[in-house]
Amino acid sequence: MNKGIIIGIVVALVILIGIAVLIPISIKNGLIAKDETVNEAWAQIETQLQRRIDLIPNLVNTVKGYAKHEKEVFTAVSNARAQLLSAQTPTEKANANGMVKSSLGRLLAIAEKYPDLKANESFIRLQDELAGTENRIAVSRGRYNARVKEYNASIRKFPGSMFAASLKLEKRDYFQASPQAKAAVAPKVEF
Repeated sequence: MNKGIIIGIVVALVILIGIAVLIPISIKNGLIAKDETVNEAWAQIETQLQRRIDLIPNLVNTVKGYAKHEKEVFTAVSNARAQLLSAQTPTEKANANGMVKSSLGRLLAIAEKYPDLKANESFIRLQDELAGTENRIAVSRGRYNARVKEYNASIRKFPGSMFAASLKLEKRDYFQASPQAKAAVAPKVEF
């Protein structure tokens, strides 16, 4: 056989073997990168939820000074905060988040009854910080859900589905509103 043909065949085989090795590595690395992107997006949600948890005691104490007889609402806020602190999974956090949001809504409705409280600088600052945190949570939740959608699709579609099980990559849950939060009615403010 001609030396040039043999060299051509060897080069072609080396290229094919290289492609056969590089494609799976590229797919696995892509799946791992998407998994880490979901982890990072979840960490952003947890950061904002923790920020909200840290703000709640200050807000509650500020309102307590004005509304000493509203113990039921303060208890509900404290219980919801504790549940959010102990939640581990995205589903548990989403459910606890709904409870916190609902109880904070009732707390802020109480604040509407007290004109002096509404004018209190500390209360206004805390309320603004809480509103900003709620916006950050909404943005982080949207980003997380987008990353989960991309990740879930990549581990279910070919060729990612061939590697997902061996990498122990499983479908992730979306951060969704809990059934209680969906059914919650906005607090009624009466004067």
